[in-house]
Amino acid sequence: MEELPVELCLKIFCFLDYQNLSVAQQVCRKWNVLGSDNDLWANLFKERWGETRSEFHTPVESKTWKEVFEVQDRCDRVGLGLKIIREGVDCYLVYQGEVKRHLCSRRQRKQQNEHNQEGSRVGRPSYGILEKILFFIGDLEVASNEAKRSRLM
Repeated sequence: MEELPVELCLKIFCFLDYQNLSVAQQVCRKWNVLGSDNDLWANLFKERWGETRSEFHTPVESKTWKEVFEVQDRCDRVGLGLKIIREGVDCYLVYQGEVKRHLCSRRQRKQQNEHNQEGSRVGRPSYGILEKILFFIGDLEVASNEAKRSRLM
């Protein structure tokens, strides 16, 4: 795809859904830039939530359609209220679908402990009580969302 014109690459990306487009953005810098195209994400938003909602959610100021899409998707998954969610190894504080704060990461803590500890405890993270509570709430949210999805199907 290195030799293809940008317009043709964008036409190809138009056939991807939002999940595959997000994965394609991780391939290389060029695909990351192309996959961030505002028109691509505007079309994905319109396909998923319709023309009326896209008019209401049109990005303002410095926001992009991709950011608006991510917020709306998160609202659908976790709701509008104040929540602590876990995505992968990270916990976030989310309000109305927008990530307000990164709370903690299991990956960072594990790496810190591997570098700081000696002897038999190497590789075993020692989390503080607050981090344990945050991870528990995040895991609980994930489990309850999975249970809700299984009941709907």
